[in-house]
Amino acid sequence: MRDWVASQIGQVGFAGNLMNAFGVAEDGVLIGGTVFHNYYPKEGVIEMSSAATSPRWLCSKMIRTIFSYAFDLLECQMVVMRVSEINTRMVDIAERFAFTGYLIPRLRGKSEGEWIFTLTDDQWRSSRFNPKATGG
Repeated sequence: MRDWVASQIGQVGFAGNLMNAFGVAEDGVLIGGTVFHNYYPKEGVIEMSSAATSPRWLCSKMIRTIFSYAFDLLECQMVVMRVSEINTRMVDIAERFAFTGYLIPRLRGKSEGEWIFTLTDDQWRSSRFNPKATGG
């Protein structure tokens, strides 16, 4: 899972400690996944990296699994996600999920910036995607 997500987002690997990964396969073929890494338990911060070849992977059950892992099980107070500025699909998804974004020019080289997205536990608790917030 880790290597598949890394290859999909054009990364060699993941820095820091790897905590866990979740994925969805369709007909035996991986169509999406999230890797959690760079976990700082004292600060309550973890980084997540996601990739997909189909939008079908991000169903409501997977959304609950991903964010429940970070906020409920690990009790993180913030999830961080790094996204290339040219990955407009992932930028759009992060914004729909109420992540706060900071664009850092040239972070991926002279011709490519990177978004640093953060989602706090408070933002998640009030998110329309959180079943606990919506009574679902």
